[in-house]
Amino acid sequence: MELHFREMGQGTPLLILHGLFGSSDNWLTIAKQLATSYRVFIIDQRNHGQSPHSDTWNYAVMAKDIEDFCIQHNLNEIFIAGHSMGGKTVMKMAELFPQRIKKMMVIDIAPRYYPVHHHQILDALKSIDFNIVDTRKQAEEVLHNAIEDFGTRQFLLKNIYWIDENKLAWRFNLEVIANSIEIVGEATPADEKVICNIPVCFVKGEKSDYIKIEDEQLIANQYTNFEVITIANAGHWVHAEQPKAMLDALVDFF
Repeated sequence: MELHFREMGQGTPLLILHGLFGSSDNWLTIAKQLATSYRVFIIDQRNHGQSPHSDTWNYAVMAKDIEDFCIQHNLNEIFIAGHSMGGKTVMKMAELFPQRIKKMMVIDIAPRYYPVHHHQILDALKSIDFNIVDTRKQAEEVLHNAIEDFGTRQFLLKNIYWIDENKLAWRFNLEVIANSIEIVGEATPADEKVICNIPVCFVKGEKSDYIKIEDEQLIANQYTNFEVITIANAGHWVHAEQPKAMLDALVDFF
């Protein structure tokens, strides 16, 4: 699969993966700043952004997508960072293709299983009929009725585009995501006995509950060379809420 990406800068390759319902655009500002020191690739994962859609969607194939991407672009020892779903992809890649990764960062997600908690968002997205809704404003009005948080609505609305001159559509593959949403929360790696020696930094948003104190023992059981850092005054969307602190964390670690 040919993933859509943006490349900038020179130096050690640094790949950045977005989270569920996101795209490479979410990391563009930070990537431009990192490009002064690294060869940065911000990548749309399958079924997201401008990358191809596929009925097959799980962490194993998403990790293989990144491995194939590295082969295609002749990237050997890489730095890689991923947020939320992207962080799970990073952990899966470390399990399946550890020889590829020099150092890795996992942003506001732990290796454990997470119960599905996106039903409200999925129901809201599915309630938008683009045969009827033909402006972004109309789409926002529909989402406003179901999703109270302004930031979440704006994040989702960034995925609307003109599929042709008369019709809007979602960039992400809503049908496949909705039908396979359980995979997003899967424990990664599924086997807690898998041991990873790659240096890894887990980044926690201070106001987020995605990485809990008890998760650190699970992390310690699976990663021999890890650290956990907390970014103050940030929730789950660390890079959007505290971009300067997120940038500093990336530079300090890599």
